[in-house]
Amino acid sequence: MHEELLKFQPLWAAKAYEMAAASYDGLLEAAQLTDVWYLFRTFVLVPLVRISISLCLAMSVVIFLEKFGMGMISLYSKVFRRRPYRVYKCDPIVADLESGSAIFPMVLVQIPMYNEKEVYQLSIGAACNLEWPSDRILIQVLDDSTDLVVKDLVKAECEMWYKKGKNIRYETRSNRNGYKAGALKEGMKHPYVNECEFIAMFDADFQPEPDFLIRTVTFLVHNADIALVQARWLFVNANECLMTRMQEMSMDYHFKVEQESGSSSIAFFGYNGTAGVWRIRAIHEAGGWADRTTVEDMDLAVRAGLRGWKFVYLGDTKVKSELPSTFKAYRYQQHRWSCGPANLFRKMFWDIVLAQKVSVYKKFYVIYHFFIARRIISHFVTFTFYCIIIPFSVFFPEVSIPKWGIMYIPTSITLMNAIGTPRSFHLLVFWVLFENVMSLHRCKAVFIGLFEAGRVNEWIVTEKLGDMLKGKSNTFNIFQKLNFSAWKKFNKLELMISLYLLICSYYDFMFNKDYYFVYFIPQSIAFFIMGLGYIGTYVPTDQ
Repeated sequence: MHEELLKFQPLWAAKAYEMAAASYDGLLEAAQLTDVWYLFRTFVLVPLVRISISLCLAMSVVIFLEKFGMGMISLYSKVFRRRPYRVYKCDPIVADLESGSAIFPMVLVQIPMYNEKEVYQLSIGAACNLEWPSDRILIQVLDDSTDLVVKDLVKAECEMWYKKGKNIRYETRSNRNGYKAGALKEGMKHPYVNECEFIAMFDADFQPEPDFLIRTVTFLVHNADIALVQARWLFVNANECLMTRMQEMSMDYHFKVEQESGSSSIAFFGYNGTAGVWRIRAIHEAGGWADRTTVEDMDLAVRAGLRGWKFVYLGDTKVKSELPSTFKAYRYQQHRWSCGPANLFRKMFWDIVLAQKVSVYKKFYVIYHFFIARRIISHFVTFTFYCIIIPFSVFFPEVSIPKWGIMYIPTSITLMNAIGTPRSFHLLVFWVLFENVMSLHRCKAVFIGLFEAGRVNEWIVTEKLGDMLKGKSNTFNIFQKLNFSAWKKFNKLELMISLYLLICSYYDFMFNKDYYFVYFIPQSIAFFIMGLGYIGTYVPTDQ
């Protein structure tokens, strides 16, 4: 019909008609696409955003209650002076004329290390200066170093102390199977270890005070049901840079609140892998060291706890140590500390459920409080809610987030974290931005651990700088720094999240009135700076 009409129209009219028809078809197609997008947005995206917000709000409440509960237990212990010295017997061990030093138990001190050039002298020297009868202490240096120069230096250091009369053994092995857990397991196989009753462990950067054994071993001697005495870490380089200050805030909260509350309420917490003293019998009963995850310390603690052993945390016994001061080292450390617990939870869930020697409450505590709330939900919520879902919600004005969920609960959680380090209270804003960026890596590591993905067993020793930068200027020519950054690998994930937050900030500023962009912009800048690697200590390539 259209063709018949066109035969009787002028050429210009025919062309106009064709253009109108094409325009009409285009408009119809655009209208159809608009309808499809409207339906998809209304019935798929909006419900998904609302469900995600509801789930994250519920998990935020879980985290708040968890931190509030731990805080109250820790406060109760302080106010009512429920210190280990008042709860457990811990009388000093005193030698008498008849038995002499034989009254002191035999203690093994283990120092595992791997290419620790900058700190090996500190840890070995501190261990050799521990106050304990010389015939009742044995120091074992487990050197897995692959750098032959470092290996020779460590061996020479041990020989020097041996000539000074210290009972010290230098042990190596032909491979690094099992990493730290493998080294500790091999160290326990030597015949002379059978003479020892307790074992104190220190990583290569840890420097115990001379009275460390006097303050800790007494709990094990007088209380047969205690398997572990854990000391607190004290950070010698906390003031080195802004990144170490923020790490100090997180670690102080961990010790002052998490470890304190676990020790006071249920006599269970995660072993920190160093600065602790174990009863060797408890290690054997729990099945010894296992290298199935990257958190061999937590693995052993959970297994020992499920056999009914008690743990004690001594907050006033502090051991000097070093925080990672480069962003690369800190990322690797946090990957291991986040991936390992998630993977361990996957492997031990049914072992916990079926454990026979502990109460139902302790099983619930380990599954829910120790693993799910603190080591899975907390990492997931911090990143997905505050860095993904809330920014994404700005594109959906019909979706609202209650103020208590976006302001009051996060603020309360932040303030509760700050109580561990009052001197850094003025850095809270920076700490929040920093922790949100690190939550990206922790969240990713949790999923890798739960699903046993590629990097699940990745073990990279945390780099220690020791005294390397002392006495040397940390101020470098800006052009050297720029050249360094030009070839170094950028952190692409951080840069992508930074761009995403910037887009959400722009949209929120232009089209909404909720002022979320006030948070999005600083967080975007934080992701951008850390994406470029401009945080932490800068170590020149010639060092």
